[in-house]
Amino acid sequence: MNEPPKEHRWKPGQSGNPKGRPKGSRNRSTIVREWLDATDKVKNPITGEVEEMTVEDMLTLAVIVKARKGDVSAYKALLDSAYGQAKQEVESTGQSEVITRIKWTDD
Repeated sequence: MNEPPKEHRWKPGQSGNPKGRPKGSRNRSTIVREWLDATDKVKNPITGEVEEMTVEDMLTLAVIVKARKGDVSAYKALLDSAYGQAKQEVESTGQSEVITRIKWTDD
């Protein structure tokens, strides 16, 4: 691998992006995780009981309720979350024969 000439390389301690993200600022995934962990007392749509739940719990229960009402995409989302997405591989043997394999992964 070719490296730039020595005079153009970063000096030790020098930033390549000096006006980049300020120190201590949080990225979007950190903020989302914090909000998903926030709790509230709400009525559980399945049991009918008032419970303290995280936002993540509430959203998951909402998807379960949709799936129970026949929403196929909600059901698929739940299965994908629980068991991973099915990956389909198609292999051609060079003739008219095609071999299809389905694998489940935890991706």
